[in-house]
Amino acid sequence: MGTALIVEDHPDQAEMVARLLRLHDYEPVVAMTGNSALEMVRSLSPDVVVLDLMLPDINGFDVCRLLRSDRSTMMTPVVMLTALGDDATRTQGFRVGANAYVTKPYGIQDLFNAIDSARAWRANLEEGDMQGEIHVELNSEVNLLQDLNDFLMTLWRFTPFEDNRVLQLRQAVMEIAQNAIEWGNRHESDRLVNITYRIYEDKVEIIVRDQGNGFDLNNLPHAAGADDPFSHLDVRDKLGLRSGGYGLMICKGMVDEMRYNDAGNEVTLIKRFTAGAAQ
Repeated sequence: MGTALIVEDHPDQAEMVARLLRLHDYEPVVAMTGNSALEMVRSLSPDVVVLDLMLPDINGFDVCRLLRSDRSTMMTPVVMLTALGDDATRTQGFRVGANAYVTKPYGIQDLFNAIDSARAWRANLEEGDMQGEIHVELNSEVNLLQDLNDFLMTLWRFTPFEDNRVLQLRQAVMEIAQNAIEWGNRHESDRLVNITYRIYEDKVEIIVRDQGNGFDLNNLPHAAGADDPFSHLDVRDKLGLRSGGYGLMICKGMVDEMRYNDAGNEVTLIKRFTAGAAQ
């Protein structure tokens, strides 16, 4: 029998989930606040966390983010169970590291499938040796976030990077890949973003390639530049684009090297560590 930590501040909701989990051969434990949930994950090492988003102290997003940023809890499977079902909230759940997202009201099998999927994620990480080259194809931001969460765990396990350097690289990859989805592929779902991860003895290399027509790095009026970081804001406003444009400039500060192919539809990110120091 596995142990499931239910993070829910409404006793009746927590008891309903507990009853269901007992049917799925889990021993439920309840935390009614986000901070107590963090303490219980560290002390109990549950097999899965079923996490509500609306809590009386810190929200479920912060709980998940803190679990993922702590080496002692980063591989804990997390299923978000919430009444918030809009796309932006769901995407934010995967952004902070959730393995599955279930919206209330839900079917019993939906919850069981989400838990099984989250636990399978951990099992695959523990059994697989993911050093070397990993190649994935993505067509949406949610797929990107799920893949980056897996890659984040790989870096923590197989490189000597400190936590902040892992998170820097993750942010850089996310920014480049989101640009590929939004600008390169224009959100066309039949176009894929190809990402190749390579772990060497002394560095990590990530190649992000989209299926768009590419761009001229020296002619991006909607992107911030180091010599003039603000004039692009007027360009974006006139074009009706979302706020931003700092992505490429920020990414350069998060990696040791960033290269582009001639066509402008492929970016290579490199972050180095001391040779022979891998875990």
